[in-house]
Amino acid sequence: MSPEMLLSVALESAKKAGQEVSRHYKKGDYTAEMKADNSPVTSADIAANDVLMDALKTLTPDIPIISEEVGALALKERSKWSRYWLLDPIDGTGEFIIGSGDFAVNIALVENGWPSIGVIHAPDHHLTYYGQNNLGAFKEDNVASHRIHVAEYDGKRRIKVAISRRQDINLMGQYLNDAYGYDRVALGSCSLKNCLIAEGGADCYLRVGPTGEWDTGASHCIIEQAGGSIIDSEFNPLTYNQRETLMQPDFLSLGNHNIPWHDIIKPHRATRSI
Repeated sequence: MSPEMLLSVALESAKKAGQEVSRHYKKGDYTAEMKADNSPVTSADIAANDVLMDALKTLTPDIPIISEEVGALALKERSKWSRYWLLDPIDGTGEFIIGSGDFAVNIALVENGWPSIGVIHAPDHHLTYYGQNNLGAFKEDNVASHRIHVAEYDGKRRIKVAISRRQDINLMGQYLNDAYGYDRVALGSCSLKNCLIAEGGADCYLRVGPTGEWDTGASHCIIEQAGGSIIDSEFNPLTYNQRETLMQPDFLSLGNHNIPWHDIIKPHRATRSI
């Protein structure tokens, strides 16, 4: 199957799952509980996961799948894969529960250890972001699709920092150089903040706390294709399917490479799951 067809599969599957998520969201007919890692999960997450798994297994039966809501195989088995789908059925489950609308279906295709396709579909906002290696990054609404890029930087303006509405600003602020000026832009899910950077609405996002590879995979591709990057908090590249754990360290989503990030952000030892 060609790269263009695989992108079409990812888009179709994300939107199909988004319809299922929207149905539960609008009716409020879902249950919620806490997982062992103290993160929330709802019956809508599980329903969206079922839709994604069914669609991808039908359309691409030869490509294995890793999903947040399904236990992964041991690394000795996964390491044999040259490519696989990486899913987060609902990124921003907490936002889904409180009714903010800031949640999204995430699909990435990881090839040879790196995301080559990323699709992020935000059904309540009627928006889809997507990217593919050597194609670029795009934003699609109900009218049209257009290419997106990280924000220009002239060396003079203030830096726009994307934050969670529920994030401890003081925790984030301790990693920023006070010599620079900042404007803060609040948004919900991790992936949507990354998309905000990709389309030029913010310059960076600092994630301190537990996340999984499914939280970064899709937006990693989109940000890179838009001209930015995602790295860990020690300025090292993120990895995919290289460790037994699928948890990611603290990470930085960065926009324009002309911004002096090494001066602006203070590196710190990343919180890692081993």
